[in-house]
Amino acid sequence: MSTRLYEGYERDFISSHFIFKDDDEVEEKGSNLPYKDRRREAHTQAEQKRRDAIKKGYDSLQGLVPTCQQPDISGYKMSKATVLQKSIDYIQFLLQKKKKEEEERNALRKDVVALQIMKANYEQMVKSQQNQPGLTENRVSDELKFHVFQSILEQLFITFNTISVNNFSELSACVFTWLEEHCKPQSLRQIVEAVLQRVYASRSYAGPKSERNI
Repeated sequence: MSTRLYEGYERDFISSHFIFKDDDEVEEKGSNLPYKDRRREAHTQAEQKRRDAIKKGYDSLQGLVPTCQQPDISGYKMSKATVLQKSIDYIQFLLQKKKKEEEERNALRKDVVALQIMKANYEQMVKSQQNQPGLTENRVSDELKFHVFQSILEQLFITFNTISVNNFSELSACVFTWLEEHCKPQSLRQIVEAVLQRVYASRSYAGPKSERNI
């Protein structure tokens, strides 16, 4: 038997007993699927895991954001775009709320500092008065303070007496007009200065003991 004839028999024998496949279809041990099918299945599983992770994230986000927990008007499940938009709006709301709370906290801190300064000043004033016993003798009496207050109100009542009181609507309109005209800071200051000058002149003329007769 020649060498060429032997090679022909060998080739026919191998072809009849073995099936040759492409490289992409070579089977691995323990698997019944071709490589392309296994790769497609792995890709499908990875894609499913990714979708499950995204769904889980949206569900968690919807559970955390209060506005996302409200049912949709249409009765259908809230879309992902709606969940994202509501989450963004809620985060912006929280940021604004945080900023406002920080501003209020800073304002309260300033108030605390101001009150501490006032407290220290009042304590200093009390100590000064305690160190000067004779100073209490020149303190203004409550009767004189009431007299000053009464005089200021009497000056205001003179102008207020011109207001019409025929009905409530007219009274309301006249009161606002009176406030704008006669209760401006400059007008009140002039009234207070005039009353204090009159009281001071009366005390200077009659002496400190004549407060009751002012």
